[in-house]
Amino acid sequence: METIGFLELNSIAKGMEVADCVLKTAEVKLVFSRAGCPGKYYLLFTGEVAAVQESIDAGCRLGGQFVVDHCVIPRVHPQVISAIHSATMLDNMRAIGVMEFFSVTASVYAADAAAKAADVQLLDVRLGTGIFVVLTGEVAAVSEAVSCGISTPNAEGMVVSSVVIPGPHPELLDALM
Repeated sequence: METIGFLELNSIAKGMEVADCVLKTAEVKLVFSRAGCPGKYYLLFTGEVAAVQESIDAGCRLGGQFVVDHCVIPRVHPQVISAIHSATMLDNMRAIGVMEFFSVTASVYAADAAAKAADVQLLDVRLGTGIFVVLTGEVAAVSEAVSCGISTPNAEGMVVSSVVIPGPHPELLDALM
């Protein structure tokens, strides 16, 4: 498992400058760097813990007032990166859980906590147009994962809503994919 660093800024121009700085500061690998909702910029990268922390620190210094939030998550669950890229293939849909947040960073922390808490499959970690996490598994596992995800200290005060839907309607399942 790798360490991820995530920066959320409220300026696209400053976000691009920070992305360049982060990549030049230490040996990290870019996962994505992109504009989101009007005026937002998101940057996700991986590497060794010390390198990611050094790059986050440099990015926060340069970003200054434009930094909305940031995080470093050592040993991130591998499903988190796949779900951010919406590259998760669905094996079998049972119950679904949805966690919605005000902060993109809180959603990344929650997705990691949920994936580590129970036997679930992350389907989507949506960063930008809506900030939410969708996961599936058995009802009890989804309930446990959602509970842990929204209760992580890093999501405190950032939860909009959450729900567990046992036996979702097939048309809802099609819409998710």
